[in-house]
Amino acid sequence: MIRNENFVIRKIGTQYAIVAVGEATKRFNGMISVNKTGSFIWETLKNDLSLDALVAAMTEHYDIDAETAKKDAEMFVTALKGVGAIEGD
Repeated sequence: MIRNENFVIRKIGTQYAIVAVGEATKRFNGMISVNKTGSFIWETLKNDLSLDALVAAMTEHYDIDAETAKKDAEMFVTALKGVGAIEGD
C-alpha cells in the first residue's frame, strides 16, 4: 500500500491533518486529523509497503509490541483507504 499523491499532510499549530488536493477534492473535501503516530505512518507510506512492513517500522520506531502496532495500523489504514488517501494492499 502507498499513499495517494492527491493527499498531503499539513501541520496546523501542533496538530497534523491529511487533506485532499487536486482531483481528490472532488471525492473528499474534508480533512483527517492525525496524531504523531498517524503522521509517522503517513510519512512511512511514501514507499509502497505491506502491512507487515508497516508494523515492523512502527515496532522499530516506537516501544510497542507487534500485535498492538498491527491493530493500530489496520484501523488507520482502513480509515484512509475509505477516503482514497491510501491505495493498494
